[in-house]
Amino acid sequence: MKNLKDTRRIGLGCMNLSHAYGPRPSEADAITFLNEALDLGYDHLDSAALYGFGSNESLLGKAVMHRRDEFYLASKCGMFKDETGQRSIDGHPDVIKQTCEDALRRLNTEVIDLYYLHRWDKRIPIEESVGAMADLVQQGKVRHLGLSEVSADTLGKAHREHPITALQTEYSLWSRNPEIAVLRACEELDVTFVAFSPLARGYLSGELTDPNQLPENDIRRKMPRFSEEHYPKNLTLLDPVKAIAAVLGITPAQLTLAWVLNQTPTMVAIPGTTQLNHARDNLAAADIELSDDVLDELDRAINLDTVSGPRYGKATLAEIDTELFDSEKD
Repeated sequence: MKNLKDTRRIGLGCMNLSHAYGPRPSEADAITFLNEALDLGYDHLDSAALYGFGSNESLLGKAVMHRRDEFYLASKCGMFKDETGQRSIDGHPDVIKQTCEDALRRLNTEVIDLYYLHRWDKRIPIEESVGAMADLVQQGKVRHLGLSEVSADTLGKAHREHPITALQTEYSLWSRNPEIAVLRACEELDVTFVAFSPLARGYLSGELTDPNQLPENDIRRKMPRFSEEHYPKNLTLLDPVKAIAAVLGITPAQLTLAWVLNQTPTMVAIPGTTQLNHARDNLAAADIELSDDVLDELDRAINLDTVSGPRYGKATLAEIDTELFDSEKD
């Protein structure tokens, strides 16, 4: 079985198939898509207990576990539903261990290659949550540990408890928080940085022109940057991106994915999609080389100063642990 560093630099985020975005494919179409993605060469699949409240893990368990030796399997614990059926962040050791048992059953596998703490439960010292996850490694149920949306300081504390293989956080041209400290910390600790939403939840593809066309249950409808106040301003920022992509003969999505991969040599990105043509284009972005001039031009076009609106609303910002720019603080 491969280590994360042996996989392709573009993995497949599987959330779109079961959770948060819409429209979602039928189970039959999702199963077909996942197998076609493996046929294309994807060798890193990323899921979570939260996605569809377990249904995404169950989908993978049904769709691709007969091809288990072809891919590196990542999933997450620490954020699921409580006794009332509502989304809950819970990092208690007993909950983490039970979530893993349930995940293994849903995934129809004996071991998860990379198991992330989806959110740090700030009521519980990070060492206690990671200690419980380390027990899972000792028991052979998990091979490697990861963290999601945590600060450089929290990463250091966790890494001293048990080696951390990967840190996953949103990162793209319009979400730059990892540049404050996390990217540097990952390099110093030899932790692979995994960028989720590297296409800014579809914004950087240039295909989403009107968020009002999204289904009512699509999470982007509640995200500030996709609001009627901010999205029209953000759309104008894509003009130079589209122009550069046209000159290079690639798509805006490929261009901006290549930008992400150029930030550090060990960067991994996990864009999500339900469309095979997008999956094919995304995978090809890893082979695109960008000049320093192009990288600089992209940096000038879309950055903290040019993007309109915060990444998350205040409630969500309060529950994550990542460093914030001054403009995002109260």
